Amino acid sequence: MSDGDARPQRPETEWERRKRLAEVFGDALPETTKDERDDESPRERGDAGDAWLRAQVPPHHGG
Repeated sequence: MSDGDARPQRPETEWERRKRLAEVFGDALPETTKDERDDESPRERGDAGDAWLRAQVPPHHGG
């Protein structure tokens, strides 16, 4: 594959490869997962996660 460049090709470095792939595909995944980040402790979040779960219980299950 030639882009009209007469310079000889040199091996692509790792950061150049990552940059090229990021330009093509974007940054699909973050570097860290949510559980690796210390955004909020469960105590600071309160009952938000449980509230959603309780709201999903069908009425005939005693919700």
